[in-house]
Amino acid sequence: MTELLQIRVLDPACGSGNFLYVTMEHMKRLEGEVLQTLASYGERQASLLQIDPHQFLGLEVNPRAAHITEMVLWIGFLQWHYRTHGNVNPPEPVIRKFDNIQNRDALIAYQGWHYASDENGQPITRWDELTYKDDPATGRKIPDETAQTVDEVYEGVTEAKWPQADFIVGNPPFAGGALKRKFFGNGYFDAITKTYAALPESCDFVMYWWHKAAALVQEGQARRFGFITTNSIAQVFNRRAVASHLEGQKPLHLAFAIPDHPWVDATDGAAVRIAMTVGAKGAGEGVLATVVDEHETDGRERAVSLTETTGVIHADLRQGADITRAIALEANQALSSQGMKLHGEGFIVKPAEAAHLGLGRIAGLERHIRPYRNGRDIADKPRGRLVIDLHGLSADQVRKLYPEVYQWVYTRVKPQRDANNRASYRDNWWIFGEPRKDFRPALVGLPRYIATVRVAKHRFFAFLDADIIPESRLMALALDDAYYLGVLSSRIHVCWSLTAGAYHGVGHDPTYNNTLCFDPFPFPDATPKQQARIRALAEKLDAHRKARLALHPDLTMTGLYNVLEALRAGRALTGIEKVIHENGLVSILRELHDELDAAVADAYGWPADLPDEEILSRLVALNAARAQEEQQGNIRWLRPDYQTTPRAGRPQEQTTLELAEPAAATGQGKGRKTAKAKPAPKQAWPAGPLAQTQAVRAALDTLRSTGAALTPEALAQCFSRAPRARVQEILQALGTLGMA
Repeated sequence: MTELLQIRVLDPACGSGNFLYVTMEHMKRLEGEVLQTLASYGERQASLLQIDPHQFLGLEVNPRAAHITEMVLWIGFLQWHYRTHGNVNPPEPVIRKFDNIQNRDALIAYQGWHYASDENGQPITRWDELTYKDDPATGRKIPDETAQTVDEVYEGVTEAKWPQADFIVGNPPFAGGALKRKFFGNGYFDAITKTYAALPESCDFVMYWWHKAAALVQEGQARRFGFITTNSIAQVFNRRAVASHLEGQKPLHLAFAIPDHPWVDATDGAAVRIAMTVGAKGAGEGVLATVVDEHETDGRERAVSLTETTGVIHADLRQGADITRAIALEANQALSSQGMKLHGEGFIVKPAEAAHLGLGRIAGLERHIRPYRNGRDIADKPRGRLVIDLHGLSADQVRKLYPEVYQWVYTRVKPQRDANNRASYRDNWWIFGEPRKDFRPALVGLPRYIATVRVAKHRFFAFLDADIIPESRLMALALDDAYYLGVLSSRIHVCWSLTAGAYHGVGHDPTYNNTLCFDPFPFPDATPKQQARIRALAEKLDAHRKARLALHPDLTMTGLYNVLEALRAGRALTGIEKVIHENGLVSILRELHDELDAAVADAYGWPADLPDEEILSRLVALNAARAQEEQQGNIRWLRPDYQTTPRAGRPQEQTTLELAEPAAATGQGKGRKTAKAKPAPKQAWPAGPLAQTQAVRAALDTLRSTGAALTPEALAQCFSRAPRARVQEILQALGTLGMA
């Protein structure tokens, strides 16, 4: 009983006290069990000692909620007292002031703050990111520039200290990484990111609480902590924060975890997915509870069935092979990227709108209005949209060459960008927010590339034509060889990607993250014969799906793979699924996948029927072996002709192309005799198409920096025996990608 009375429980984001009340309720039950046991031995005096609200500590930034928490705890305490002791009143005073609920920020302490101002003392305002108005020119909703707010500047910021407690519990704020700045303002966001520099800036807001609680447990200042977080805790930027504690010099282990669980948000009733984690000091095993079934009830809740296993729980909230220890391989670098992030819906146009803007009428515009695909276009049905891609052009060039396009973007994109906090987005309003300029060179010269939907119910890969611009909901892989499509589509890679990636949203759909799923993945060391077999099957797979979708416009990739999943599970098909099966020839799709799985397994030298956990264990071991090879200089490049060039992010090599500087640049002025510039030495014309593309782009950059004429003739003169027609062809390809 003495130990129970000494326990302190802290909720560092207590809100209105729900978690503290529930914790007190459980401890009062333990108290009742102890008192009942003592009474059986004739001990009566212990009943005078009671667990009370002073043992339950809280931090809450909202003063009203903090006062409510105190009231909730006392109401709960008195209810339990009269339930246990009947009409016997508690000792006077009945309600006491313990100061156990503190109204303050849980993350930072500061000496003061003031509103942000410029050098003249005038407030620096920004759009509140909430208020919109109708644009008189287009009728669209645009940011209301009159709805301004002022950011706060915090002074003397330090990390907040938490009250001493044995256990830490709670349900801290869920704001996602990209929303922290929007919800809390630039000043507070900057203050917490500087104070907690060890955490990734893009991590979810809840991870600041997780990090602080984990550190207290590691230092022995608390016994355990348990938090409810978003299920995105297993995603890459949050996972890194967890891994830093699990693998630190003073290790922490997860004693209990549920990686994904349904939840109804208390604020708006929205259905979300959450994770639960309990951290304890030292290395050790834990109980992993996994949802195996869930269904609706009469109320808003969902009935859930769990299964439990015991073992070491990794940072991705899994047991078994520790895939989080796999590292990125050099062999896979510079070939994958999220698609373009537009930051402006005005870039998207319908075919009729594109024609009105001059597509098909104005020469060269086809390089800047191109087919466009997002995740829904791939998983469901293409919407037939195009996108305005002005990467590589200045605003003045757009206005001069394509005035209709300029006005379209000026009226439909610029108002939204003007309200953006990021200067690069505001200043470069006519181009995509994230045009993926470092990835674009990887697509040069490819007739097609591989794409997969980043968040989707089923993990499948498909070829897209090179002229299609992928949106950020797609992951683009700069590989046109169907051999790689086959390996990526195999059960071995899908098993890896489903484990390495996290799950997202209410649908608990798997995500494909290139840094976790693609970069560390070890491709098989296949023989030419094995590669040819995989390549042929992948071509058949891609052609089969596209042919069925073209023949039956009501079919979707999601529908095809729903039926494929049902066939593999041995489930009877519904009426609609039978139609999809017949129109989509899904049994043939299954046969192609089965043959592909067997061919890829053979390329690895593994049995085709390995269980998933064995596949993961072998891939983790193979990743480690490949990483060791790469340290010794043996890199199995997927596209060596591209990846080993400077343009692929490799160390820049000194170019042999040197153009003479103008007189003004060399310090030679009027009245002084200038030395005759030596002709620039010519480069040898490379043999391979990709090497030729890289060489032309390097020469283009050099010519641009000197102010020389940017013509096919001038570029061809930079090389020995360079066909002018081939140089012009490469220039056109670069122009299509917005790089020339």
